[in-house]
Amino acid sequence: MADENDKTTGHAKGSRDDRLKSALRENLKRRKAQARERAARGDPSQNEDGSPNEGAAGKAGT
Repeated sequence: MADENDKTTGHAKGSRDDRLKSALRENLKRRKAQARERAARGDPSQNEDGSPNEGAAGKAGT
């Protein structure tokens, strides 16, 4: 009987992994599209890495 539970748990884990992979893929596509739109507009409010632009005072080493 323990083997049956292991099979269903493994199947549920696999479907969960598939859902997570799909969600991550969609999130990445959305973020890339947003970055392309910002680059096309020339929006200076974000750095290339997506972090807020803090100006020269927020940069280390300057």
